[in-house]
Amino acid sequence: MISPLEIAANAVMTVSIVLSGRNNVHSWWLGVVGCSMFAALFYSVNLYADVALQAFFIITCLIGWLQWVRGAGGAALPISRARLQALLWMAGIGVVATAAYGLMLQAYTNAYAPFIDSAVLMFSIVAQLLLMGRRLETWPFWLLVNSVSVPLYASRGLYLTAVLYGAYWLNALASWFFWRRQMQAQALPA
Repeated sequence: MISPLEIAANAVMTVSIVLSGRNNVHSWWLGVVGCSMFAALFYSVNLYADVALQAFFIITCLIGWLQWVRGAGGAALPISRARLQALLWMAGIGVVATAAYGLMLQAYTNAYAPFIDSAVLMFSIVAQLLLMGRRLETWPFWLLVNSVSVPLYASRGLYLTAVLYGAYWLNALASWFFWRRQMQAQALPA
């Protein structure tokens, strides 16, 4: 059965995610509210890596909000590309951290699907860091996270959350193209 907390958390986060895909700064404060609700929800179904992820998101939403507003030199932060070397480094650390955290959860908790849950955690961190810097490559990482999250949440009976993460997958794909167009437009001379 879908709880009122699951409905509320998903409603707030859906607005936040759509706004981030549209490059709107208001996505950040809504993210703080939605992530707080999701932390409580995930704790109630023993997805502890996801609880940790929500705490990380709350902190990074506050930092991302400031970065997007202030940017470099007081101007709004523009959309840009990450260097390939940085992306490879981040992905490699994500894989190693997934294995390490998954082993820890498996050994010391009653976590459900500790390695899959850990992959959602670690690659969400990578995607969030890229989003905070307004890097175009955030969206392929969100596609990966959403692809793993849908079956994980469905397997825990969080069907509304699973369906919405399927919609977030579509949003990430559309946002990738939207941000690319915006990045190209900001490069044109005024």
